[in-house]
Amino acid sequence: MLQNDFAVRVMAIINLTPDSFWSGSRSLSKNHAVKKALQAVEDGAHILDLGAESSRPGASYVSEKEELDRLIPVIQAIRKKTSIPISVDTRRSLVLKAAVEAGASMLNDISALEDDPEMAKLVAKLQIPLVLMHKRGEPKNMQENTAYADVFEEVFLYLQGRVRYALDAGIAAENIIVDPGIGFGKNLEGNRVLIQRAGDFAAVIPGKKTEVLIGASRKASLGILTGRPVEERLVASVCAHQLAVQAGANILRVHDVKETIDMLGVLRGFG
Repeated sequence: MLQNDFAVRVMAIINLTPDSFWSGSRSLSKNHAVKKALQAVEDGAHILDLGAESSRPGASYVSEKEELDRLIPVIQAIRKKTSIPISVDTRRSLVLKAAVEAGASMLNDISALEDDPEMAKLVAKLQIPLVLMHKRGEPKNMQENTAYADVFEEVFLYLQGRVRYALDAGIAAENIIVDPGIGFGKNLEGNRVLIQRAGDFAAVIPGKKTEVLIGASRKASLGILTGRPVEERLVASVCAHQLAVQAGANILRVHDVKETIDMLGVLRGFG
């Protein structure tokens, strides 16, 4: 059964990096990335999420120039082929501005507007949807501290604070989406709690339901549970995302679009 008030949407991960944690998601050329994006559209994706800076555990940030060089030509090429909404996974306002000019229409900020003081003002001006995500530290060190006294409460309060910051900057409440950041500074138990309580994050704005994004696709916790390497975590990913939807998640950020769409079809048919 679907436990939310929004239509569930699938966000396809299109990595424009050579070092993503799963080799199957890496794009080594513009043409390869565009082909993957168009295949995701054909498979039923509702949103494409393009990222040109890896956020896998242990990764280091790249320069603004490198991010732009990877990102903008791909957005331009995709936009010539399809009108599907394009989200850009970036922490930098100048990258977002260039991406929107190229055809993007959504921001997925893993820093929740913390890394660039100009980002909130730009998002408010552009009036585009925004994903605010929780993480600890930076990707290169985020798995060094995964202990919480109460993981749900700490993540909820952080996201509530970042939502308040966004609202104060003039970003419309209906444009805000929250993401508890599965795998970003969390251990297996923390990820379990956050998925089981995904729908509770919809209450970050008192009196208004907020959309909740969950991205558990092929992540390490699934490997711990199944004993399988990242290449063999498709079924585990679909199961984790099914649990998230049943708990109230509205957007699923995934590598495997077709299989996730099938799962949602079964939930709707049998729910």
